[in-house]
Amino acid sequence: MIGQLALHLTCCVLAAGPIDNPGPTSPVSSTGVNLLLGYAKWGSLIACAASALASGGLMAFGHLSNRPDAADKGKRALLWSLGGAAVVALAIPTLNTVFGSVS
Repeated sequence: MIGQLALHLTCCVLAAGPIDNPGPTSPVSSTGVNLLLGYAKWGSLIACAASALASGGLMAFGHLSNRPDAADKGKRALLWSLGGAAVVALAIPTLNTVFGSVS
């Protein structure tokens, strides 16, 4: 008991004070998660924009070539791409709230 006390006092004197006890940290870097979420966010926005442009082209092709089925497919694809963009637009603030700021 006295030996442990002497060892503790020696450590405190040599270290110029008590040794700090650092808080627990995650072994996984959070910058990797933020980077992955940022890439997913921009990738999904680019995919929604590309599908909206492609569906607009399909609608134009269907109307110009007198193929109403292609124009209808283009209209449905445009609605789905706009719906996907709305889902992504709602998911981004949700992810920013849960995981912190994602650029």
